[in-house]
Amino acid sequence: MTESIEVSTVLPVRAKHLYEAWLNADEHAAFTGDPATCEPVVGGRFTAGGDYISGSNVALEPYRRIVQRWRTTEFPAGSADSVLEVLLEELQDGTRLILRHSNIPAGQGEMYRQGWQQYYLEPLRAYFASA
Repeated sequence: MTESIEVSTVLPVRAKHLYEAWLNADEHAAFTGDPATCEPVVGGRFTAGGDYISGSNVALEPYRRIVQRWRTTEFPAGSADSVLEVLLEELQDGTRLILRHSNIPAGQGEMYRQGWQQYYLEPLRAYFASA
């Protein structure tokens, strides 16, 4: 059994910049405050939160969509990777960021919903507001 969640926000940034920041290790580290690595190509590996999060890029649609195989060190042994879909919708005054996270191990969905808010949506808003 697995869980799925969705979180979203509107950020004061163009979709192009947000897309590039998500896939750039230095900028990803700058907005989260934690070390990150990223190979910004399909099949490329990434880490975030130090080595807490790891995975690979499954699909990249520039400035619109990123799909990643995604897991943390808290996934139970033998659990499949979850799937993170990052959707970017360009608006007149910014970009709507939608995170659809599926195949999360049972019982962990709410923890990741809170994590996305605390460690990504809020820091992204602050990062791009000051840019």
